[in-house]
Amino acid sequence: MHAGAGDRIKFGTDGWRAIIAEDFTFDNVARVGTALARHLKSEERKRLTMYTKWGVPFRPADAGVLVGYDTRFLSGSFARHLGQALMAEGVPAEVTRSFVPTPALSHAVLEGAFAGGVIITASHNPAAYNGVKFKPEYGGSATEDVTAAVESWLPSEPPALGADPLPERDIADAYLDVLRERVDLTCIAEAPVYVAIDAMYGSAQGFLSRLLQGVRVPVMPIRSSVDPLFGGKSPEPLERNLVPLRAVIRSLRRRARRRIIVGLATDGDGDRASAMDEHGAFLDTHRTAALILWHLIKHRGLKGKVIKSFALTDMISALAQNAGLPCEEVKIGFKWAVEGLVRGDVEFAGEESGGYGYSWHLPERDGLLSGLLLLELVAMTGKSLASLVDDLFAEVGPHHYRRMDVRLPERLEVVEQLRERPPASLGGRKVTDVETLDGLKLRLNGGWVLFRASGTEPILRVYCEMNALDAVNACLEEAKGLVTGGLSL
Repeated sequence: MHAGAGDRIKFGTDGWRAIIAEDFTFDNVARVGTALARHLKSEERKRLTMYTKWGVPFRPADAGVLVGYDTRFLSGSFARHLGQALMAEGVPAEVTRSFVPTPALSHAVLEGAFAGGVIITASHNPAAYNGVKFKPEYGGSATEDVTAAVESWLPSEPPALGADPLPERDIADAYLDVLRERVDLTCIAEAPVYVAIDAMYGSAQGFLSRLLQGVRVPVMPIRSSVDPLFGGKSPEPLERNLVPLRAVIRSLRRRARRRIIVGLATDGDGDRASAMDEHGAFLDTHRTAALILWHLIKHRGLKGKVIKSFALTDMISALAQNAGLPCEEVKIGFKWAVEGLVRGDVEFAGEESGGYGYSWHLPERDGLLSGLLLLELVAMTGKSLASLVDDLFAEVGPHHYRRMDVRLPERLEVVEQLRERPPASLGGRKVTDVETLDGLKLRLNGGWVLFRASGTEPILRVYCEMNALDAVNACLEEAKGLVTGGLSL
Protein backbone atom coordinates (compact mmCIF):
# COMPACT_ATOMS: atom_id res chain seq x y z
CA MET A 1 0.00 0.00 0.00
CA HIS A 2 1.57 3.29 -1.05
CA ALA A 3 1.82 6.06 1.49
CA GLY A 4 -1.26 8.16 1.95
CA ALA A 5 -3.65 5.83 0.09
CA GLY A 6 -5.74 5.33 3.23
CA ASP A 7 -6.46 9.04 3.37
CA ARG A 8 -8.43 8.73 0.15
CA ILE A 9 -10.93 6.25 1.58
CA LYS A 10 -13.57 8.75 2.66
CA PHE A 11 -17.30 8.17 2.91
CA GLY A 12 -19.25 10.94 1.19
CA THR A 13 -22.97 11.67 0.96
CA ASP A 14 -23.75 7.95 0.52
CA GLY A 15 -20.73 5.72 0.82
CA TRP A 16 -17.17 5.54 -0.48
CA ARG A 17 -16.65 5.75 -4.23
CA ALA A 18 -13.47 5.70 -6.28
CA ILE A 19 -12.12 4.81 -9.71
CA ILE A 20 -11.63 1.11 -10.30
CA ALA A 21 -7.96 0.01 -10.29
CA GLU A 22 -6.82 3.38 -8.92
CA ASP A 23 -8.17 3.65 -5.39
CA PHE A 24 -10.99 1.14 -5.75
CA THR A 25 -8.85 -2.00 -5.54
CA PHE A 26 -9.28 -5.40 -3.92
CA ASP A 27 -6.80 -4.39 -1.22
CA ASN A 28 -8.71 -1.23 -0.34
CA VAL A 29 -12.07 -3.00 -0.44
CA ALA A 30 -10.66 -5.56 2.03
CA ARG A 31 -9.45 -2.73 4.26
CA VAL A 32 -12.97 -1.28 4.26
CA GLY A 33 -14.34 -4.71 5.15
CA THR A 34 -11.92 -4.95 8.06
CA ALA A 35 -12.89 -1.47 9.25
CA LEU A 36 -16.59 -2.34 9.07
CA ALA A 37 -16.04 -5.52 11.07
CA ARG A 38 -14.06 -3.72 13.76
CA HIS A 39 -16.68 -1.00 13.95
CA LEU A 40 -19.46 -3.56 14.37
CA LYS A 41 -17.53 -5.26 17.21
CA SER A 42 -16.52 -2.02 18.96
CA GLU A 43 -17.86 -0.91 22.32
CA GLU A 44 -18.35 2.71 21.24
CA ARG A 45 -20.78 1.62 18.54
CA LYS A 46 -23.51 1.37 21.19
CA ARG A 47 -23.16 5.11 21.88
CA LEU A 48 -23.89 6.28 18.33
CA THR A 49 -26.84 8.53 17.53
CA MET A 50 -29.09 5.80 16.15
CA TYR A 51 -29.03 3.93 19.47
CA THR A 52 -28.93 6.84 21.92
CA LYS A 53 -31.43 9.14 20.18
CA TRP A 54 -33.35 7.15 17.57
CA GLY A 55 -34.23 4.09 19.60
CA VAL A 56 -32.90 1.64 16.99
CA PRO A 57 -32.56 -1.89 18.47
CA PHE A 58 -28.89 -2.84 18.77
CA ARG A 59 -27.79 -5.93 16.86
CA PRO A 60 -24.43 -7.44 17.81
CA ALA A 61 -21.76 -8.14 15.22
CA ASP A 62 -22.46 -11.86 15.32
CA ALA A 63 -25.87 -11.13 13.73
CA GLY A 64 -23.76 -10.90 10.57
CA VAL A 65 -23.58 -8.74 7.46
CA LEU A 66 -25.32 -9.24 4.12
CA VAL A 67 -23.23 -8.14 1.14
CA GLY A 68 -24.86 -7.34 -2.20
CA TYR A 69 -23.61 -5.90 -5.46
CA ASP A 70 -24.65 -4.19 -8.68
CA THR A 71 -23.82 -4.83 -12.36
CA ARG A 72 -20.54 -2.90 -12.47
CA PHE A 73 -17.20 -4.37 -13.48
CA LEU A 74 -16.15 -7.04 -10.95
CA SER A 75 -18.79 -5.97 -8.41
CA GLY A 76 -19.58 -9.57 -7.48
CA SER A 77 -15.90 -10.33 -6.93
CA PHE A 78 -15.45 -7.20 -4.83
CA ALA A 79 -18.49 -8.21 -2.76
CA ARG A 80 -17.07 -11.63 -1.99
CA HIS A 81 -13.68 -10.12 -1.20
CA LEU A 82 -15.23 -7.69 1.29
CA GLY A 83 -17.19 -10.56 2.81
CA GLN A 84 -13.97 -12.51 3.29
CA ALA A 85 -12.49 -9.52 5.14
CA LEU A 86 -15.51 -9.45 7.46
CA MET A 87 -15.18 -13.15 8.18
CA ALA A 88 -11.43 -12.81 8.81
CA GLU A 89 -12.39 -10.50 11.69
CA GLY A 90 -14.92 -12.99 13.05
CA VAL A 91 -18.05 -11.31 11.66
CA PRO A 92 -20.38 -13.71 9.79
CA ALA A 93 -21.08 -12.66 6.21
CA GLU A 94 -23.39 -13.75 3.42
CA VAL A 95 -23.45 -12.59 -0.20
CA THR A 96 -26.48 -12.19 -2.46
CA ARG A 97 -26.90 -14.86 -5.10
CA SER A 98 -26.96 -12.28 -7.89
CA PHE A 99 -26.84 -8.53 -8.40
CA VAL A 100 -29.64 -6.69 -6.59
CA PRO A 101 -31.01 -3.16 -6.34
CA THR A 102 -30.01 -1.32 -3.18
CA PRO A 103 -33.56 -1.18 -1.70
CA ALA A 104 -33.79 -4.97 -1.96
CA LEU A 105 -30.66 -5.25 0.14
CA SER A 106 -32.02 -2.72 2.66
CA HIS A 107 -35.22 -4.75 2.99
CA ALA A 108 -33.25 -7.96 3.48
CA VAL A 109 -31.12 -6.36 6.22
CA LEU A 110 -34.27 -5.38 8.11
CA GLU A 111 -36.16 -8.61 7.58
CA GLY A 112 -33.14 -10.84 8.17
CA ALA A 113 -32.16 -9.04 11.40
CA PHE A 114 -28.59 -8.52 10.23
CA ALA A 115 -26.15 -6.26 12.05
CA GLY A 116 -25.77 -4.40 8.77
CA GLY A 117 -25.59 -4.60 5.03
CA VAL A 118 -23.11 -3.61 2.37
CA ILE A 119 -23.69 -3.11 -1.31
CA ILE A 120 -20.91 -2.77 -3.83
CA THR A 121 -22.08 0.01 -6.12
CA ALA A 122 -21.23 3.48 -7.34
CA SER A 123 -24.90 4.20 -7.93
CA HIS A 124 -25.24 6.74 -10.76
CA ASN A 125 -21.52 7.47 -11.23
CA PRO A 126 -19.74 6.74 -14.54
CA ALA A 127 -18.61 3.21 -15.34
CA ALA A 128 -15.03 3.84 -14.22
CA TYR A 129 -16.22 4.11 -10.62
CA ASN A 130 -17.26 1.58 -8.05
CA GLY A 131 -18.07 2.01 -4.39
CA VAL A 132 -19.23 0.71 -1.03
CA LYS A 133 -22.50 1.67 0.66
CA PHE A 134 -22.96 0.61 4.28
CA LYS A 135 -26.45 0.11 5.67
CA PRO A 136 -26.68 -0.25 9.47
CA GLU A 137 -29.28 -2.57 10.96
CA TYR A 138 -32.13 -0.16 10.22
CA GLY A 139 -31.48 -0.64 6.48
CA GLY A 140 -30.98 3.03 5.55
CA SER A 141 -28.01 5.21 4.70
CA ALA A 142 -25.27 5.37 7.31
CA THR A 143 -25.03 8.71 9.08
CA GLU A 144 -21.86 10.76 9.45
CA ASP A 145 -21.13 9.54 12.97
CA VAL A 146 -21.29 5.96 11.69
CA THR A 147 -19.06 6.51 8.64
CA ALA A 148 -16.57 8.50 10.74
CA ALA A 149 -16.41 5.59 13.15
CA VAL A 150 -15.81 3.14 10.29
CA GLU A 151 -13.05 5.33 8.85
CA SER A 152 -11.33 5.42 12.24
CA TRP A 153 -10.89 1.63 12.07
CA LEU A 154 -9.24 1.51 8.63
CA PRO A 155 -6.04 -0.57 8.80
CA SER A 156 -2.93 0.74 7.07
CA GLU A 157 -2.39 -2.55 5.23
CA PRO A 158 -4.80 -5.04 3.60
CA PRO A 159 -5.69 -8.03 5.78
CA ALA A 160 -4.90 -11.68 5.15
CA LEU A 161 -8.07 -13.40 3.95
CA GLY A 162 -9.34 -16.95 3.98
CA ALA A 163 -10.51 -18.87 0.94
CA ASP A 164 -13.79 -20.37 2.18
CA PRO A 165 -16.77 -19.45 -0.03
CA LEU A 166 -19.40 -17.14 1.43
CA PRO A 167 -22.90 -18.49 2.01
CA GLU A 168 -25.33 -17.13 -0.59
CA ARG A 169 -28.80 -15.69 -0.05
CA ASP A 170 -31.54 -15.09 -2.63
CA ILE A 171 -33.42 -11.93 -1.65
CA ALA A 172 -35.27 -11.10 -4.88
CA ASP A 173 -38.56 -12.88 -4.19
CA ALA A 174 -38.98 -11.42 -0.70
CA TYR A 175 -38.39 -7.92 -2.06
CA LEU A 176 -40.91 -8.40 -4.86
CA ASP A 177 -43.42 -9.64 -2.30
CA VAL A 178 -43.09 -6.45 -0.27
CA LEU A 179 -43.54 -4.31 -3.39
CA ARG A 180 -46.75 -6.21 -4.12
CA GLU A 181 -48.01 -5.22 -0.67
CA ARG A 182 -47.11 -1.55 -1.09
CA VAL A 183 -49.11 -0.71 -4.23
CA ASP A 184 -52.50 -1.55 -5.70
CA LEU A 185 -51.44 -3.86 -8.50
CA THR A 186 -55.05 -4.78 -9.23
CA CYS A 187 -55.85 -1.16 -9.99
CA ILE A 188 -52.75 -0.87 -12.19
CA ALA A 189 -53.63 -4.11 -14.01
CA GLU A 190 -57.14 -2.87 -14.77
CA ALA A 191 -55.92 0.44 -16.16
CA PRO A 192 -55.12 0.84 -19.88
CA VAL A 193 -51.41 1.41 -19.34
CA TYR A 194 -48.36 0.34 -21.31
CA VAL A 195 -45.07 0.66 -19.44
CA ALA A 196 -41.64 1.21 -20.95
CA ILE A 197 -39.03 0.31 -18.33
CA ASP A 198 -35.45 1.56 -18.67
CA ALA A 199 -33.11 -0.13 -16.18
CA MET A 200 -30.10 1.68 -17.70
CA TYR A 201 -28.17 -1.63 -17.51
CA GLY A 202 -28.35 -1.37 -13.72
CA SER A 203 -29.16 -3.85 -10.99
CA ALA A 204 -32.92 -3.10 -10.96
CA GLN A 205 -33.28 -4.79 -14.34
CA GLY A 206 -36.00 -7.42 -14.52
CA PHE A 207 -37.66 -6.57 -11.21
CA LEU A 208 -40.42 -4.23 -12.39
CA SER A 209 -40.97 -6.25 -15.55
CA ARG A 210 -41.44 -9.43 -13.56
CA LEU A 211 -43.84 -7.74 -11.14
CA LEU A 212 -46.00 -6.11 -13.81
CA GLN A 213 -46.01 -9.03 -16.21
CA GLY A 214 -47.22 -11.14 -13.28
CA VAL A 215 -50.50 -9.16 -13.36
CA ARG A 216 -50.53 -8.99 -17.17
CA VAL A 217 -49.59 -5.34 -17.55
CA PRO A 218 -47.92 -4.91 -20.95
CA VAL A 219 -44.31 -3.80 -20.56
CA MET A 220 -41.37 -2.99 -22.81
CA PRO A 221 -38.08 -3.44 -20.93
CA ILE A 222 -35.01 -1.77 -22.41
CA ARG A 223 -31.34 -1.70 -21.44
CA SER A 224 -32.16 -4.70 -19.29
CA SER A 225 -28.95 -6.68 -19.64
CA VAL A 226 -25.54 -6.56 -17.98
CA ASP A 227 -23.19 -4.01 -19.53
CA PRO A 228 -20.50 -2.74 -17.12
CA LEU A 229 -19.95 0.23 -19.46
CA PHE A 230 -23.63 1.20 -19.28
CA GLY A 231 -23.79 1.75 -23.02
CA GLY A 232 -21.28 4.58 -22.75
CA LYS A 233 -23.57 6.69 -20.52
CA SER A 234 -23.63 7.24 -16.78
CA PRO A 235 -26.52 5.23 -15.29
CA GLU A 236 -28.20 8.38 -13.97
CA PRO A 237 -31.83 8.91 -15.03
CA LEU A 238 -31.34 12.39 -16.47
CA GLU A 239 -32.87 13.48 -19.76
CA ARG A 240 -29.56 13.40 -21.65
CA ASN A 241 -29.09 9.73 -20.70
CA LEU A 242 -32.61 8.57 -21.60
CA VAL A 243 -32.65 8.96 -25.39
CA PRO A 244 -33.35 5.21 -25.87
CA LEU A 245 -36.37 5.42 -23.56
CA ARG A 246 -37.80 8.33 -25.55
CA ALA A 247 -37.32 6.41 -28.82
CA VAL A 248 -39.15 3.37 -27.42
CA ILE A 249 -42.04 5.49 -26.14
CA ARG A 250 -42.48 7.14 -29.51
CA SER A 251 -42.49 3.76 -31.25
CA LEU A 252 -45.08 2.46 -28.76
CA ARG A 253 -47.40 5.37 -29.54
CA ARG A 254 -47.88 4.00 -33.04
CA ARG A 255 -49.02 0.58 -31.83
CA ALA A 256 -50.61 1.21 -28.41
CA ARG A 257 -52.98 4.02 -29.29
CA ARG A 258 -55.63 3.05 -26.77
CA ARG A 259 -53.26 2.81 -23.84
CA ILE A 260 -51.60 5.40 -21.60
CA ILE A 261 -47.88 5.02 -22.13
CA VAL A 262 -45.69 5.56 -19.08
CA GLY A 263 -41.89 5.54 -19.16
CA LEU A 264 -40.05 4.60 -15.97
CA ALA A 265 -36.29 4.75 -15.42
CA THR A 266 -34.11 3.62 -12.53
CA ASP A 267 -30.45 4.39 -11.90
CA GLY A 268 -27.48 2.03 -11.61
CA ASP A 269 -28.47 0.54 -8.26
CA GLY A 270 -32.23 1.09 -8.35
CA ASP A 271 -32.65 3.56 -5.53
CA ARG A 272 -33.49 6.51 -7.79
CA ALA A 273 -36.24 7.05 -10.34
CA SER A 274 -37.45 9.39 -13.03
CA ALA A 275 -40.10 9.17 -15.74
CA MET A 276 -41.22 10.13 -19.24
CA ASP A 277 -44.74 10.88 -20.36
CA GLU A 278 -46.60 9.45 -23.35
CA HIS A 279 -44.98 11.98 -25.70
CA GLY A 280 -41.44 11.15 -24.61
CA ALA A 281 -41.19 14.35 -22.58
CA PHE A 282 -38.90 13.97 -19.59
CA LEU A 283 -40.35 14.36 -16.11
CA ASP A 284 -37.43 15.61 -14.10
CA THR A 285 -37.02 14.43 -10.54
CA HIS A 286 -38.77 17.56 -9.23
CA ARG A 287 -41.97 16.89 -11.12
CA THR A 288 -41.68 13.19 -10.28
CA ALA A 289 -41.29 13.93 -6.57
CA ALA A 290 -44.15 16.42 -6.62
CA LEU A 291 -46.50 14.02 -8.41
CA ILE A 292 -45.71 11.23 -5.95
CA LEU A 293 -46.31 13.49 -2.94
CA TRP A 294 -49.48 14.86 -4.56
CA HIS A 295 -50.68 11.26 -5.03
CA LEU A 296 -49.87 10.32 -1.44
CA ILE A 297 -51.76 13.33 -0.10
CA LYS A 298 -54.81 13.11 -2.37
CA HIS A 299 -55.28 9.37 -2.72
CA ARG A 300 -53.47 7.75 0.21
CA GLY A 301 -54.29 10.20 2.98
CA LEU A 302 -50.73 11.20 3.88
CA LYS A 303 -50.90 13.34 7.03
CA GLY A 304 -47.38 13.48 8.46
CA LYS A 305 -44.23 15.51 8.08
CA VAL A 306 -42.47 15.95 4.73
CA ILE A 307 -38.72 16.35 4.23
CA LYS A 308 -37.10 17.82 1.13
CA SER A 309 -33.44 18.23 0.29
CA PHE A 310 -31.95 21.68 -0.27
CA ALA A 311 -31.88 21.11 -4.03
CA LEU A 312 -35.43 19.80 -4.43
CA THR A 313 -38.31 21.76 -5.95
CA ASP A 314 -40.33 24.35 -4.07
CA MET A 315 -43.41 22.43 -5.25
CA ILE A 316 -42.87 20.06 -2.32
CA SER A 317 -43.11 22.93 0.16
CA ALA A 318 -46.20 24.29 -1.62
CA LEU A 319 -47.99 20.94 -1.64
CA ALA A 320 -47.23 20.39 2.04
CA GLN A 321 -48.42 23.87 2.93
CA ASN A 322 -51.64 23.44 0.95
CA ALA A 323 -52.32 20.21 2.82
CA GLY A 324 -51.44 21.71 6.21
CA LEU A 325 -48.40 19.43 6.60
CA PRO A 326 -45.06 20.39 8.19
CA CYS A 327 -42.16 20.50 5.71
CA GLU A 328 -38.48 20.59 6.63
CA GLU A 329 -35.54 21.33 4.33
CA VAL A 330 -32.34 19.36 4.96
CA LYS A 331 -28.85 19.06 3.50
CA ILE A 332 -28.26 17.11 0.30
CA GLY A 333 -27.72 13.38 0.84
CA PHE A 334 -30.39 10.96 1.94
CA LYS A 335 -28.66 10.29 5.25
CA TRP A 336 -30.15 13.58 6.49
CA ALA A 337 -33.66 12.19 6.05
CA VAL A 338 -33.00 8.79 7.58
CA GLU A 339 -33.63 9.64 11.23
CA GLY A 340 -37.18 10.84 10.61
CA LEU A 341 -38.01 7.78 8.50
CA VAL A 342 -36.57 5.40 11.08
CA ARG A 343 -38.42 7.01 13.97
CA GLY A 344 -41.63 7.38 11.99
CA ASP A 345 -41.60 11.16 12.42
CA VAL A 346 -41.51 11.69 8.64
CA GLU A 347 -43.96 10.27 6.09
CA PHE A 348 -42.19 11.26 2.86
CA ALA A 349 -38.63 12.33 2.07
CA GLY A 350 -37.39 13.45 -1.33
CA GLU A 351 -34.16 14.62 -2.88
CA GLU A 352 -33.25 16.22 -6.21
CA SER A 353 -31.23 13.24 -7.43
CA GLY A 354 -34.39 11.15 -7.75
CA GLY A 355 -34.47 9.40 -4.39
CA TYR A 356 -37.74 9.17 -2.47
CA GLY A 357 -38.36 7.41 0.84
CA TYR A 358 -41.53 6.42 2.68
CA SER A 359 -41.95 5.75 6.40
CA TRP A 360 -44.33 2.87 5.66
CA HIS A 361 -41.75 1.09 3.50
CA LEU A 362 -38.03 1.51 4.24
CA PRO A 363 -35.82 4.23 5.73
CA GLU A 364 -34.13 4.26 2.32
CA ARG A 365 -34.76 5.45 -1.22
CA ASP A 366 -36.57 3.05 -3.51
CA GLY A 367 -36.71 3.82 -7.22
CA LEU A 368 -38.81 0.76 -8.01
CA LEU A 369 -41.55 1.57 -5.52
CA SER A 370 -41.50 5.21 -6.66
CA GLY A 371 -42.11 4.14 -10.25
CA LEU A 372 -44.97 1.91 -9.14
CA LEU A 373 -46.54 4.80 -7.21
CA LEU A 374 -46.51 6.90 -10.38
CA LEU A 375 -48.23 4.04 -12.18
CA GLU A 376 -50.76 3.79 -9.38
CA LEU A 377 -51.48 7.53 -9.74
CA VAL A 378 -52.05 7.13 -13.48
CA ALA A 379 -54.28 4.11 -12.89
CA MET A 380 -56.37 5.77 -10.18
CA THR A 381 -56.98 8.96 -12.14
CA GLY A 382 -57.11 7.53 -15.65
CA LYS A 383 -54.92 10.44 -16.74
CA SER A 384 -51.58 10.49 -18.54
CA LEU A 385 -48.46 11.88 -16.88
CA ALA A 386 -48.62 14.95 -19.13
CA SER A 387 -52.18 15.71 -17.98
CA LEU A 388 -51.24 15.12 -14.37
CA VAL A 389 -48.38 17.63 -14.61
CA ASP A 390 -50.86 20.17 -15.97
CA ASP A 391 -53.13 19.50 -12.98
CA LEU A 392 -50.17 19.84 -10.63
CA PHE A 393 -49.19 23.20 -12.11
CA ALA A 394 -52.77 24.37 -11.80
CA GLU A 395 -52.40 23.90 -8.04
CA VAL A 396 -48.85 25.11 -7.36
CA GLY A 397 -47.98 27.19 -10.43
CA PRO A 398 -45.51 26.42 -13.23
CA HIS A 399 -42.06 25.19 -12.23
CA HIS A 400 -39.24 24.59 -14.71
CA TYR A 401 -35.88 23.13 -13.86
CA ARG A 402 -32.46 22.28 -15.27
CA ARG A 403 -29.20 21.15 -13.71
CA MET A 404 -25.85 21.99 -15.26
CA ASP A 405 -22.67 20.09 -14.36
CA VAL A 406 -19.48 22.07 -14.88
CA ARG A 407 -16.19 20.18 -14.78
CA LEU A 408 -14.20 22.30 -12.38
CA PRO A 409 -11.37 20.91 -10.23
CA GLU A 410 -11.40 24.09 -8.12
CA ARG A 411 -15.11 23.70 -7.40
CA LEU A 412 -14.78 24.07 -3.62
CA GLU A 413 -12.91 27.36 -3.94
CA VAL A 414 -15.48 28.67 -6.41
CA VAL A 415 -18.39 28.00 -4.05
CA GLU A 416 -16.52 29.66 -1.21
CA GLN A 417 -15.85 32.76 -3.32
CA LEU A 418 -19.50 32.94 -4.29
CA ARG A 419 -20.47 32.57 -0.66
CA GLU A 420 -18.23 35.51 0.28
CA ARG A 421 -19.38 37.71 -2.61
CA PRO A 422 -22.72 36.59 -4.08
CA PRO A 423 -23.89 38.41 -7.21
CA ALA A 424 -26.64 41.03 -6.95
CA SER A 425 -28.55 39.53 -9.88
CA LEU A 426 -28.56 36.52 -12.18
CA GLY A 427 -30.26 36.05 -15.53
CA GLY A 428 -31.70 39.54 -15.28
CA ARG A 429 -33.46 38.76 -12.00
CA LYS A 430 -32.60 40.32 -8.67
CA VAL A 431 -31.16 38.16 -5.89
CA THR A 432 -33.61 38.50 -3.00
CA ASP A 433 -32.00 36.14 -0.49
CA VAL A 434 -28.92 33.97 0.05
CA GLU A 435 -29.14 30.54 1.72
CA THR A 436 -26.13 28.45 2.75
CA LEU A 437 -27.55 25.25 4.22
CA ASP A 438 -25.58 23.17 1.68
CA GLY A 439 -23.63 25.01 -1.00
CA LEU A 440 -24.96 28.42 -1.98
CA LYS A 441 -28.57 29.03 -3.01
CA LEU A 442 -29.52 32.38 -4.52
CA ARG A 443 -33.22 33.16 -4.20
CA LEU A 444 -34.44 35.17 -7.21
CA ASN A 445 -37.73 36.69 -8.25
CA GLY A 446 -39.56 33.59 -9.50
CA GLY A 447 -37.18 30.86 -8.34
CA TRP A 448 -33.67 29.98 -7.26
CA VAL A 449 -30.17 28.92 -8.35
CA LEU A 450 -27.98 26.60 -6.27
CA PHE A 451 -24.21 26.13 -6.58
CA ARG A 452 -22.84 22.96 -4.96
CA ALA A 453 -19.58 21.05 -5.32
CA SER A 454 -19.82 17.30 -5.99
CA GLY A 455 -18.33 15.17 -3.24
CA THR A 456 -17.29 12.33 -5.57
CA GLU A 457 -16.31 13.99 -8.89
CA PRO A 458 -14.45 17.18 -9.95
CA ILE A 459 -17.77 18.78 -10.85
CA LEU A 460 -19.62 21.90 -9.78
CA ARG A 461 -23.36 21.31 -9.95
CA VAL A 462 -25.55 24.29 -10.72
CA TYR A 463 -29.27 23.74 -10.09
CA CYS A 464 -31.97 26.15 -11.22
CA GLU A 465 -35.74 26.24 -10.79
CA MET A 466 -37.79 29.15 -12.14
CA ASN A 467 -41.36 29.90 -13.14
CA ALA A 468 -40.42 30.03 -16.84
CA LEU A 469 -38.06 27.88 -18.94
CA ASP A 470 -36.39 30.85 -20.65
CA ALA A 471 -35.55 32.24 -17.20
CA VAL A 472 -33.92 28.91 -16.26
CA ASN A 473 -31.77 29.00 -19.40
CA ALA A 474 -30.77 32.63 -18.87
CA CYS A 475 -29.79 32.01 -15.25
CA LEU A 476 -27.73 28.93 -16.05
CA GLU A 477 -25.96 30.64 -18.95
CA GLU A 478 -24.90 33.52 -16.74
CA ALA A 479 -24.00 31.14 -13.90
CA LYS A 480 -21.70 29.16 -16.20
CA GLY A 481 -19.90 32.31 -17.27
CA LEU A 482 -19.60 33.32 -13.66
CA VAL A 483 -17.92 30.13 -12.41
CA THR A 484 -15.67 29.60 -15.43
CA GLY A 485 -14.68 33.21 -15.97
CA GLY A 486 -12.58 33.90 -12.92
CA LEU A 487 -15.40 35.13 -10.70
CA SER A 488 -15.01 38.82 -11.48
CA LEU A 489 -18.03 39.65 -9.34
